[in-house]
Formats: sequence, structure tokens, C-alpha cells
Amino acid sequence: MNVLVLGSGGREHAIAWKISQSSRCDRLFCMPGNPGTAQIATNIKGSANDFEAVRKAVLDNGIQLVVAGPEEPLVLGIRDFFVSDEQLKDVLFVGPCRKGAMLEGSKNFAKEFMNKYGIPTARYRSFSKETLHEGEKFLESLKAPYVLKADGLAAGKGVLIIDSLEEARRELGNMLSGKFGKAGSTVVIEEYLSGIELSVFILTDGEDYLLLPEAKDYKRIGEHDTGLNTGGMGSVSPVPFADASFMKKVEERIVKPTVGALKKEGMDYRGFIFIGLMNCGGDPYVIEYNVRMGDPETESVMTRIDSDFLGHLCAAAKGSLKGEKIEIADNFALTVVAVSGGYPGTYGKGYRITGSENIFSCRAEGNVRIFHAGTAMEGEDIVTSGGRVLTVTVNGNSIEQCRKAAYEEMEKVCFKDICFRRDIGMDLLQ
Repeated sequence: MNVLVLGSGGREHAIAWKISQSSRCDRLFCMPGNPGTAQIATNIKGSANDFEAVRKAVLDNGIQLVVAGPEEPLVLGIRDFFVSDEQLKDVLFVGPCRKGAMLEGSKNFAKEFMNKYGIPTARYRSFSKETLHEGEKFLESLKAPYVLKADGLAAGKGVLIIDSLEEARRELGNMLSGKFGKAGSTVVIEEYLSGIELSVFILTDGEDYLLLPEAKDYKRIGEHDTGLNTGGMGSVSPVPFADASFMKKVEERIVKPTVGALKKEGMDYRGFIFIGLMNCGGDPYVIEYNVRMGDPETESVMTRIDSDFLGHLCAAAKGSLKGEKIEIADNFALTVVAVSGGYPGTYGKGYRITGSENIFSCRAEGNVRIFHAGTAMEGEDIVTSGGRVLTVTVNGNSIEQCRKAAYEEMEKVCFKDICFRRDIGMDLLQ
């Protein structure tokens, strides 16, 4: 079959790489893709948010399955666009309807959803510019640190965790005054949960689900989790503290109630759910829902799936996941992200990337892979084009082995102002 992956980041490169290994895949396309996906697929110019351009690409290339990588086109309603189009309605599509995508598109919606169906999460309240004073009062009722979340999409940067009450009051005002644009017109303030974070991923058809490998990601720019939040600086899978007992709690208290609630709400949900969790003394609490795979967790997760991932995607899109069995490798995967100096603030672009042969070939064999994120072609050269530039992902028998190989590979990668954390996975060794 012919498959189209929408998106251009490391997540989409990893998904495309995994799909390309399936015997069911005849032709693989990415829109717009990047120089990494171009090694395994045909890139199509255009934006995943331009629904008419996506429509043309699907019809021109005989696409039978579309996989939505990023959240924005889903929140904008691309699945609904397909369902309502006479020529697209029979194309298999992995991604929820617009209503389902609100689980990520609005943090307030997600919190109300959790409360309605008894899914464990932190205490919260939502505030607008008109209720700023009430928001300040609510902050005073909480203990530090203070968690402030922009309600809408903010490219993974709309969450602030602040130790000072005065700074929290100031940032609440900044957010409601446009710091994150329209995404911050409503701000969710919630009680801080103390524990260890974990990312759990499921693929669902709205009735049944497959539990994918879990992962832990590292959001802060600085080592030992210091500095500003980013889209993600690394990931590890599996997570040692997520043993069978803990994961049973996750399934019973969170995954099953979530999937059941989708059905009760009448959501046409056929796609991924990324559940950001906090392990609080052995009990799981939901921090957030995302309606797509995480990045850079996907780069680790995909390398541990041994079964036919394309087959699973087709089953989810058809509504026939029941009976599907996922096979997960009994190994570790560790991902380190290389970013441009200055990220997540101002950074330069157009710097030539050299050093490792893996930049030019993401092979199916071997245990070291480079997935492209913010890269572009400039003549014959691959250059930087974003804040998160590329990831090095390594599989091995232990976190220590993966760390050693990942950093050996990363030392080979060269571009101006390269920056990466050197402590990915170290906390899990302790």
C-alpha cells in the first residue's frame, strides 16, 4: 500500500523509518518531510496544515493510509476534513477527530474530561484575563512550586513550573497578556505533583488499544533538569521504575477509563494517545494528554517495536485492533537530541552538519541511528533549520551501554553552536 506521513520532525522520521520496514509498504511519502525522510521516502512539498495541499498529494499519489505526526493539523480538524470529502472518506487515517484532538488542544477541556471520568490528576482551576485576581488568590492557596499551563497549543513551551509565589503571580499576568499568544488566553493553574515523570503511549481504534513501549523524556535545556523547558532533549525506554505492578495500575486506572470515555463521548478516535504521567509514590496521575506520539520519545519507542507497525496502524484506522498483538524488543533505547545554541530562545540557522556517516543513512540494521528534526538541504549539504536539529538513538542491553554508544556517536556530529545534554539516562542509573 501507499502511505503518507504528515510532518517534518524527528518523530515523523522515526515513524516513517519504522513503516518503511513493513512488507506491506509499497511507496512511502512524507509531507513535507526532511533530508532524513528523503533517504527512505519521497518528500512532498507543502504543509500538513494546508488541507487542500494534503488532499492533492493523497489523490495524486494513490495514498491508502495517512498518518498524522504533529498535533496542529489534528486540532484544526484534518480527520474531519477527510471524512467529509467524497474522494477522501475511504482513505485510512491515523489520527483523532477534531473533538478528540481537544484533549491536547485545550488543557482545560482535558482536565474536565479527567474529572468527569474519575481519571486521577492534579487539583486545578482555569482563569482568563477577566479572572486574573481570582487566579492570584488560587496561587496563594497552593504550595510551591506553582504550575501554570497555557490552555492551547504552545509548541511544547506553554508550561511553567515556578518556585516563587511572586514570580508565579507575575507570569500569570504575562501569560494572560499574550506571552503565548492565543494559546494563553486561558491559563490552567494546577497543584504540583511530586514524583517521577513517565510517558505512556497507546494506539487505539476507540474501542480497543495496543500499549506501546513506555519512555521517559527530559524537557529542560540544562543538565540535571535545569533551565528552560524545551520540546525535549532526550528519552529512554523502557523506564526501570515502570514495573509490571505499576503498569497494571496505569492500565486499570488511566488507559482503560480513557478509552472507555472516548466511546462514551462519541469521539471518532483512531490514533495515538500520549499520556504524560507522574509516578507519585507508586500511584500514577495524569499530567496531560497528547493526541500524537511524543518527540523525542518516538525515536526511542519505534526502535523497540518488533512487530509490523504498519499492520497495527491499518488495524487502528479500520477499527479492527482487537486481536492485534504487538511485539516489543527486550532491550533498551536511549535518544540524545542535538540542538542549536540559544534554543529554546533565539538561535541561528543554515549551519552545515558534518561528521557522521549515519547522518546520510538511517539503516534498518545496526544499533545506532540518527533521526533528522530541524534539518534542510542547501545544495549538496545538510544544514540546520530548527532549534532541535537531530537525534542520536541507540539500542543496547543496558542504559549504560546505550549512553556510551550514543555519546560516542554524538561526538562525531559537528555543526556551529551544537548543544546537547550529557546526562540523559543518568538519573535512571541511580
